[in-house]
Amino acid sequence: MTKIKIVTDSAALIQPEEAAKYDITVVPLTVMIDGTMYQDGVTITREEFALRAQEAKGLPTTSQPPLGAFTEVYERLTQADDDVMIISIHLTKALSGTYNAAQQAARMVNADVTVIDSDFIDRAEAFQVLTAAKLAQDGASKEAILKAIDGVRERTELYLTVSELDNLVAGGRLSKTAGFVAGLMNIHVGAHVQSGSINVEAKGRGPKATKRYLAQAIDKIAENPAGVKRVDIAHTSIPKKAHQLAAVLKERFPGVAVRVLQTSPTVTTHTGPGAFGVSFEFNAE
Repeated sequence: MTKIKIVTDSAALIQPEEAAKYDITVVPLTVMIDGTMYQDGVTITREEFALRAQEAKGLPTTSQPPLGAFTEVYERLTQADDDVMIISIHLTKALSGTYNAAQQAARMVNADVTVIDSDFIDRAEAFQVLTAAKLAQDGASKEAILKAIDGVRERTELYLTVSELDNLVAGGRLSKTAGFVAGLMNIHVGAHVQSGSINVEAKGRGPKATKRYLAQAIDKIAENPAGVKRVDIAHTSIPKKAHQLAAVLKERFPGVAVRVLQTSPTVTTHTGPGAFGVSFEFNAE
């Protein structure tokens, strides 16, 4: 019987207990702070990264794993058993070259590897990974798993709020002029991740602007007749506010699991401190 192994990257925020329970292999992304390179979750924790990034002389930078990291993983997962297929699910290529690196690595190894662009990042990416891993454990076919991944992607919504725009400017995702003006005016941004792209939908002065944006997003989510299956909140060093938001969501969606996590260095690098990522998955109709 063919075995299917699931691979992802550390931007999905797969927790150690999830990786162990569902046999998920996580390839770490790399981040650099003041000339020192770290592997996400291997040589630096998310909390450590957030602290060091705040103390750094310059803004951190990120890079996708090298081809060798993927080829090593793919070869290791298949060398003990020829009857193994791999499904490798990664963060949106709009933010990282990770998907492209995984594709190149898949062509270099003698293995059946299907590489998927999740079109998301953070726990919205993890929803696809966890669904695939659970089905793989249950013995589902590759075709059934790929179909399920597509379904989860279609039923997922990810909303972001950003309170400091320096990192987005440095990363080339916002012009220097726009970033300068936004900084002077204390502009906060609300964005919706759609088809892999980050679309800014709200701008306003101060945190009230993004609070209103999230409230409107939650209202929109609540209108979906399918109902919400799960909600995960990822934050950049604002745990108190994240738990306050979780309390609101638990009240709004009774019985729905709401998790709060510190986000990955990759997201922290792009958004800076004080950001939220709220991932929703709807029930299948």
